[in-house]
Amino acid sequence: MDLAYVCEWEKWPKSTHCPSVPLACAWSCRNLIAFTTDLRNDDQDLTRLIHILDTEHPWDVHSINSEHSEAITCLEWDQSGSRLLSADANGQIKCWSMADHLANSWESPVGSLVEGDPIVALSWLHNGVKLALHVEKSGASSFGEKFSRVKFSPSLTLFGGKPMEGWIAVTVSGLVTVSLLKPSGQVLTSTESLCRLRGRVALADIAFTGGGNIVVATADGSSASPVQFYKVCVGVVSEKCRIDTEILPSLFMRCTADPSRKDRFPAITHLKFLARDMSEQVLLCASSQTSSSVECWSLRKEGLPVNNVFQQISPVVGDKQPMILKWRILSATNDLDRVSAVALPKLPISLTNTDLKVASDTQFYPGLGLALAFHDGSVHIVHRLSLQTMAVFYGSAAPRSADEPAIKRPRTTGPAVHFKAMQLSWTSLALVGIDSHGKLSMLRISPSMGHPLDLSLALRHLLFLLEYCMVTGYDWWDILLHVQPAMVQSLVDRLHEEYTRQTAALQQVLSTRILAMKASLCKLSPCTVTRVCDYHAKLFLTAVSSTLKSLLRPHILNTPDKSPGDRLAEICAKVTDVDIDKVMINLKTEEFVLDMNTLQALQQLLQWVGDFVLYLLASLPNQGAPLRPGHSFLRDGAALGLLRELMVVIRIWGLLKPSCLPVYTATSDTQDSMSLLFRLLTKLWICCRDEGPASEPDEALVDECCLLPSQLLIPSLDWLPVSDGLVSRLQPKQPLRLRFGKAPALPGSAAALQLDGLARAPGQPKIDHVRLPHHAQVAQQDDGRQAVGAALDQELPVRGAVAAGAPQLPLTGPGSGAGPPGSAGQGQDPASLGPSPAMLRWSSLKCDFGAFSATAGVAVTSRAAGDMARGFGSCPPGQRRQSLSVSESSGASGGGAGRAAPLPVPGTG
Repeated sequence: MDLAYVCEWEKWPKSTHCPSVPLACAWSCRNLIAFTTDLRNDDQDLTRLIHILDTEHPWDVHSINSEHSEAITCLEWDQSGSRLLSADANGQIKCWSMADHLANSWESPVGSLVEGDPIVALSWLHNGVKLALHVEKSGASSFGEKFSRVKFSPSLTLFGGKPMEGWIAVTVSGLVTVSLLKPSGQVLTSTESLCRLRGRVALADIAFTGGGNIVVATADGSSASPVQFYKVCVGVVSEKCRIDTEILPSLFMRCTADPSRKDRFPAITHLKFLARDMSEQVLLCASSQTSSSVECWSLRKEGLPVNNVFQQISPVVGDKQPMILKWRILSATNDLDRVSAVALPKLPISLTNTDLKVASDTQFYPGLGLALAFHDGSVHIVHRLSLQTMAVFYGSAAPRSADEPAIKRPRTTGPAVHFKAMQLSWTSLALVGIDSHGKLSMLRISPSMGHPLDLSLALRHLLFLLEYCMVTGYDWWDILLHVQPAMVQSLVDRLHEEYTRQTAALQQVLSTRILAMKASLCKLSPCTVTRVCDYHAKLFLTAVSSTLKSLLRPHILNTPDKSPGDRLAEICAKVTDVDIDKVMINLKTEEFVLDMNTLQALQQLLQWVGDFVLYLLASLPNQGAPLRPGHSFLRDGAALGLLRELMVVIRIWGLLKPSCLPVYTATSDTQDSMSLLFRLLTKLWICCRDEGPASEPDEALVDECCLLPSQLLIPSLDWLPVSDGLVSRLQPKQPLRLRFGKAPALPGSAAALQLDGLARAPGQPKIDHVRLPHHAQVAQQDDGRQAVGAALDQELPVRGAVAAGAPQLPLTGPGSGAGPPGSAGQGQDPASLGPSPAMLRWSSLKCDFGAFSATAGVAVTSRAAGDMARGFGSCPPGQRRQSLSVSESSGASGGGAGRAAPLPVPGTG
């Protein structure tokens, strides 16, 4: 375990730390961190602010004025990582969601209030989704064997079994409050006492059972008092939320039962369930002013002994022994230094005896350790069951900047800097802590807890966790912290090998996500960094293809099994004719009818497709240079087939509105540029469309491609957005010192420097500038229908095909797509070049299309924070917009007419 970086605040005038103010910290599955500070000054109370940052760009922090009337006591992300709950010491709870799916724009439309009653515990209701990682089967070929679905019921369900969203909180006076979010937006809130005899609740935690119930653990803060447990059942009766509570067995800490230690630890300072979905195991910490004792307890069913007298009276009792629930201590520590913070693992590793044995034999420890921070500044990772120390970090050695000399620092006589709040990442490979001076520290935790491993075993561990992130859609930034440049090639190859072993349906779901993973891995090695450009282009091509195909609508309501997009792909695969007009004859006219304004709004995307095809064909003569961007496309039959389908769609839409066609700068006014490019693209596609090794293109095709620069102006493509992330520049045992709000001058690694040559420089316009945030996902609609669009950086599950009602691409603000004088072929109606049977048939498209008009739909959402280091680039500082954009410049004078400003793309919830 070592320190990756430290980020601290600028020194504010007249600001002071308030040690009595508790800190809250939460880490989402998208690697967004929300936290609070204990700083106050004369102007404002900074403890009311919620700070949100991306782990890849920690300096680019966004602070939310929460408008809480008291200090914030709890922060909690939802399972998707897009919504955040905050609660304060006045009983107010706010639900924050991304406005327009931007990580630097938040709104709180709903909330609840238990006035004057501080919130001590807060949690979202469980959605019924639970996985188990089986270390024993980490070498299995099927993802379904490695990551099995555990039967788990939601806390509350709507009609049809859909989980109902909401949250539950516990107050200091012993009240439990539940708020339910109805699909209509209405909030149902109910408050009930945990028991008839209410008492003070200093500590509390919330967990869920597999049967859909909720378990609440409470303590009044005194180790002499019992730790109480309650079962909470939530329901909806007559449009009102109903809460039922039941008392469960309680326990006394073991340290208080020992007469010699009875008064040594007077206060219970930490009370945590080991996991939100594991209500039968709890962690307790009792402390004094200088030391602490930690205990782990487990709830078990045990037989109740029955006296022989009762067995003789009632033989039934003797046959079946009655069972009771009873808390049993699993493990306990000796006297430790005073514990200041606890962080629990989120990785749902299976805890069967077989899995634990395999994990121990292979030294795979993610998910098995929890973190304890102490007042002396150290952090210990201990086993979640035995509480044995697995790794230790000592925070006395502060990180130095790259230009700071190594001077001897004087010792300070004050209290040691220690973590007041901590959180483990979702794969348990990183730990974030907020210390008593307000600094944020990021620690790397080795999967083997520092034990030396051979390369193959280390690769197996990282591959297993990458596959878990691929299946769940969680961000994998913390895994990249442990990938060495020598591992990249092997990881990419083995990841692709495991992907190809899955079923065809699952491969389609994970297709864009694995591209994002490969791109993020290839950024870490100078030997593979050029592949990032191709992966980025493939992701963008998938996004554009899904957007354009989502516009196609069947002309009859009782549609067949195949969608118009599927039929388009099938026909283009069967018809190998090099004449684009002959391919069009086989398609149905009604499915391609669109509104004129819609077509004009798509011109930027259509222009990118046309430019990309031209660039690839012009680079074919240089195919022997694998370092050239776009090299992998020349042997990728699927990608070339996708481009071929899009060229057909563009040709058809050009008959409806010629100004939406791509604009080329040609040397001849009579040249049909799209027909020329389609003919060459088809010949190249035929060479590599079949499975197996691709055949070499014939010399005639290469010669024709050599002539393209003399016929058309070749565009200069911008392959990557700005790359200013941390992960490719972090060095082992060389932590960085950063400042919030100030972008650092990061030291460049060999891979990063090589990548910068392909990335867009700030202020440099290029033809296909793509400004994408790190987490683009395809989202599921609130009404339960499945939606898939184009995942530009796919990290959450793809679920089916784009459904009607999916979020739509804004279709406003495009300029005219007509080319300037001298731009041949694409600025005019192709029909003017001479009629053909296909064109005569497709002329009927210009008839009544009112009933068939459609709007563009690309279901893409993002946490919109930071770079695409795991995917492929980043947003510029201060510009965390999620957008598909095409630069206004074409790279040649007169060739850029009709190109509009960037199109913002909203996501889905």
